[in-house]
Amino acid sequence: MKKDLVIIGGGPAGMSAAVAARQSGISDILILERDEHLGGILQQCIHNGFGLHRFGEELTGPEYAWRYEKMVREFGIEAMLNTMVLEITNEKRIIATNAQYGIFEIEAKAIILAMGCRERAKGSLNIAGTRPAGIYSAGTAQKYVNQKGYLPGREVVILGSGDIGLIMARRMTLEGAKVKAVCELMPYSGGLARNIQQCLKDFDIPLLLSHTVVEIHGKDRVEGVTIAQVDERRKPIDATRQYIPCDTLLLSVGLIPENELSKGAGICMDGVTKGATVDQDRETSVDGIFACGNVLHVHDLVDFVSQEAETAGKSAAAYLTGSGQKTEDISIRTDGKIRYTVPQNITRSADVEVYFRVSDVFRNVNVCVYQGNEKIYTKKKGKVAPGEMERIALKKELFAGAKELVFTLEDAK
Repeated sequence: MKKDLVIIGGGPAGMSAAVAARQSGISDILILERDEHLGGILQQCIHNGFGLHRFGEELTGPEYAWRYEKMVREFGIEAMLNTMVLEITNEKRIIATNAQYGIFEIEAKAIILAMGCRERAKGSLNIAGTRPAGIYSAGTAQKYVNQKGYLPGREVVILGSGDIGLIMARRMTLEGAKVKAVCELMPYSGGLARNIQQCLKDFDIPLLLSHTVVEIHGKDRVEGVTIAQVDERRKPIDATRQYIPCDTLLLSVGLIPENELSKGAGICMDGVTKGATVDQDRETSVDGIFACGNVLHVHDLVDFVSQEAETAGKSAAAYLTGSGQKTEDISIRTDGKIRYTVPQNITRSADVEVYFRVSDVFRNVNVCVYQGNEKIYTKKKGKVAPGEMERIALKKELFAGAKELVFTLEDAK
């Protein structure tokens, strides 16, 4: 099978990229999706709050996904569901499998990676205690409640304050469960401020910062957990140990971009984002392979996923038509206060929007960009936090002739 453009993943990123590429004149497009529906994780996100930036109105996750699925259908874009991609190569060959064709190969002229991310599981946390039933990742619990109609438990403790964990604290409460506490290892929450307000404070659910679960109790089913406060090195303080009886532990301890396929293709990866290193067109280190959405770096809002995916879709179309010429080679470096940027380098003389996250909560700071010793950009921020992604727009005139840009935070005077 030969295709001009193959998109791996039919979630919000994959569909947005496909629509943008089609609007840019590419007609031979194929979406490969391993689930039985398009929409990805949005199918289980029945709460509202999606689409405010993209459509100017509040939508639920399935409603947002349906908007793009309708566009995919209207444009006649081919989507192959229940199809698992096994391997991609740096020559843009894709090996996939499904019930219809068995194991088959696709030769693509360009590929867009949009596989999303997965949740970090209990095995990576090294929590002491037994292995009883009743321990779920927050996303798994969300699928059970919203799609399957099962309530995972009645008395719940949540470890981690990522957005899925905060949303599930509210969801479990609305379904009649009692959420005893949300424990967060860090001294700040990993979720959006609006979710802390709407999901925890509005329901009087305690958020325990600088706390973690140190032991799980129970033989067949979770009977309780022991939590403890941690010191500045994130080590539990024995004197603060506290037992909480519960029958369910939900884990919201981070998301990992799904990049096994990317690594197999020899794509250069970023050690901080765990996604590919890309330029402003979202092109990876392998010519003709692009990445967007949560497989590239974890986003807060699906609206920004769609925006980034449109960039990747348009860039893939430009690559296929031969109009996306690389004229620059500018690397972007960060200090310790800014953890990472996307993109990591600039390869064209054009205005660029740079996404970044910070390493801690900072107040009254300037986001500064340096070219050598010269400060070429400053933007004041009243507060920045790791749980909220930031972005700035750089005009091409600011970095003309540069070889390296350095992003940093400085105290605002």
